[in-house]
Amino acid sequence: MKASFLERLIPKKIRIKQLKKKILNFYDQKKTNQISEAEKEVLDFLEHNELSVFPYAFTKKYNPASIEIQTDAQLNLFYALWEGKKLYFKNATNKKSAQKYFNSLLLEQDSASPHRYLTDAFNVNEGSVIADVGAAEGNFSLSVIEKVAHTYIFEPDPAWVKALEATFAPWAKKVTIVQKLVGNQTTGNYITLDDYFRDKNKPDFIKADVEGFEIDLLKGAKEIIEKSENIKATVCTYHRQEDAETIQALLSNYGFSTTFSDGFMIFHYGRENVVRPPYLRKAVIRGTKTN
Repeated sequence: MKASFLERLIPKKIRIKQLKKKILNFYDQKKTNQISEAEKEVLDFLEHNELSVFPYAFTKKYNPASIEIQTDAQLNLFYALWEGKKLYFKNATNKKSAQKYFNSLLLEQDSASPHRYLTDAFNVNEGSVIADVGAAEGNFSLSVIEKVAHTYIFEPDPAWVKALEATFAPWAKKVTIVQKLVGNQTTGNYITLDDYFRDKNKPDFIKADVEGFEIDLLKGAKEIIEKSENIKATVCTYHRQEDAETIQALLSNYGFSTTFSDGFMIFHYGRENVVRPPYLRKAVIRGTKTN
């Protein structure tokens, strides 16, 4: 479902203010005992702050201007340090854009963020084979690169390839960059995980952040998942309003035990994305399937 043409004509600042008002009005009409403590935390933030994708106080500690961006003159790429390792940006033409981008990664993976992929209790096992789907800059794989046996980085945007190759040059023997979109069928520029890994060591960890196509991705990994005795998945569920419920049901049917990350996102980007009640979206689901 797409946002209407008239909705898209409204300037962004006005749309954001209108959305904030809609959210507060929606929950104001509910009885207090119908609102969870987690929802109350978000509403309290909105009462005193502008609407944010991450409606939490932890966002206040981040400032893009404070991020140190360095230049690799030989490669003509910007990079910043991510957990002590060089993480490259896809171009070196606008330092402010790089700062803003890296700041968004810090926000996403803050220990209090609903978008955080991993926790101390839910992590990548030593010697894992990873399918990092929708990798972009590759921060997820970089965080666990020392402990994995191999990571397959799926990123269709050619603008990221040079940066990914630079980031993972020290670990090139255990990194494969795949310039394909991942879905539920193999055709043209699309491939399923089942087809890609048919003649390879199967992944035992799947990370999926693919702009609302997570369900298709999981359907295209049915064989891998059903034949795996031990597999984990961390999957984004915030791109569309109904994704959390649908993805949880799909993972449960595959035999996963699942938990959602704490908190909510208010995701208001994208023409295909219609933000409607109850507005607050669970951001990431973590699943484990064992024998």
